Amino acid sequence: MFILSRPDGALPESFQNQIRQLVIDHVGELSSVAITSSNPLYPLYQYGVGLEVHQYLQALDGTRGLAVQVLLALDGDAPDQLLGFALALPAQDDPQACALAFLAVSPAHRRQGIARALINDLRGRFACLELSTFANQVPWFEAMGLQAVSASGPQVLMSSTGQASGALIGRLDIAPIYQTLEVRQIHAYLLKQHGEEAMIEAEHQRDERLDELAELARACVKARKTVH
Repeated sequence: MFILSRPDGALPESFQNQIRQLVIDHVGELSSVAITSSNPLYPLYQYGVGLEVHQYLQALDGTRGLAVQVLLALDGDAPDQLLGFALALPAQDDPQACALAFLAVSPAHRRQGIARALINDLRGRFACLELSTFANQVPWFEAMGLQAVSASGPQVLMSSTGQASGALIGRLDIAPIYQTLEVRQIHAYLLKQHGEEAMIEAEHQRDERLDELAELARACVKARKTVH
């Protein structure tokens, strides 16, 4: 059994820590580059995506000029335990539009309707819910009532209305995250650990995978446009 909680304002540190840990543990599913755990660059993205989510959570108090909402799925018997979460970005110019930035459920609690409940909560409050996902996840979101709109790099843009909202949605500029001293230090450590040749190959594998995902995204959207 789980309960949904929609906190107002800053999150308690305990929940922030649980969210960050869930992101770090499953960054391959949550990163827009779909980095694999076998890639030597994996720790770099664990830090980068974890920091990105952390900064969104810090914006919940309204001091960073970003509209951010977080929805928590908690253990009904132990409500201090996080089972999953959704991090959403309401549009700044349209109260009916919202983008889902992150959605994650603990593997031990999947297939229990948690992700469905998180999505349904957002759909109940926003007429247009948008998100970007990989082609292999599109059928699941279609079952939630969303439709593929267009290919966007390695991902597919989906919307509950079947079309892009065109709304103004404030997002973090993540480029500076990957230019921080901490990221440079992690990269230097990985370089020392694996060697320059292996790191170059890791970047090649990442980019090659992104090209493959982009092709899959285009094919996914094309197939659905042909059917409809």
